[in-house]
Amino acid sequence: MTEHETGPAAQRERAQQETGADGTLHGARQDDGAQVSTGKEKVGTPEAAIPELVIISGMSGAGRSTAAKCLEDLGWFVVDNLPPALIPTMVELGARSQGNVARIAVVVDVRGRRFFDNLRESLADLDARGVTRRIVFLESSDEALVRRFESVRRPHPLQGDGRIVDGIAAERELLRELRGDADLVIDTSSLNVHELRAKMDAQFAGEEEPELRATVMSFGFKYGLPVDADLVVDMRFLPNPHWVPELRPYTGLNEEVASYVFHQPGAKEFLDRYAELLRLVAAGYRREGKRYVTIAVGCTGGKHRSVAMSEKLAARLAAEGVETVVVHRDMGRE
Repeated sequence: MTEHETGPAAQRERAQQETGADGTLHGARQDDGAQVSTGKEKVGTPEAAIPELVIISGMSGAGRSTAAKCLEDLGWFVVDNLPPALIPTMVELGARSQGNVARIAVVVDVRGRRFFDNLRESLADLDARGVTRRIVFLESSDEALVRRFESVRRPHPLQGDGRIVDGIAAERELLRELRGDADLVIDTSSLNVHELRAKMDAQFAGEEEPELRATVMSFGFKYGLPVDADLVVDMRFLPNPHWVPELRPYTGLNEEVASYVFHQPGAKEFLDRYAELLRLVAAGYRREGKRYVTIAVGCTGGKHRSVAMSEKLAARLAAEGVETVVVHRDMGRE
């Protein structure tokens, strides 16, 4: 996955014409004759429609450009590698565009070098202006990132005279706090370009934004924990259908396997109690403005118990009004 992205050329040219060298507005007028003096005015006046803002960041090589291209295809105005100090100005331009720039996605990463240090200040500025912003963070394992950089024969932007792994470690440290603040973390270690686009489409393609979106992911502990999980539960307290010869070839999507799992002591009780817990968690996430949650349900191989439980949990969440996607990460790997 390469890291190169631009927004629509016509909109970019118009935005550049309306700004000076310092990124502030000069002489732009609304149709009603209202004068915009500088880009430092507060967004939020009655005539200014504040655009939606998504900040895309994450590890170099993890797929930031693919995520940005997906949003561009969905009609977002995308700006790549914008210095963070200019993000509030970009939002101001969108607010004064009379609806022509209603959704803005900005790719921010360590290529900005010293400009990246201004990100925290810019985020605080956006909060003070009342701008609702979301952060999408693209994550990947060190092994996958090394493989991708070696395949394109390019150095990591922070490796200097060291190795690729040195650059990756330095970048992880720089991005640690931002990752913790992210609204949506996507692990692309085992995803191809099409799978990443599908994940972005699932989150942003809807015409109306739901209050909360949930991904329920089954996985196998022997293949490792999902790094993008917000909540993790373990189904290995239930008997494994793998040891039942007639059930072994099937998955938790099979009716007989699911029936076997939920007839085990504790299975239905766990489903009821955990669904109740998720109801409390979902309410708290809504209050805190969190829009995305990934619930990882694990068993040994990610084939039987975790798959059956994930399907049931997803159905419970959907019944509670939570838009839910089910992903079976490791089903079929055996």
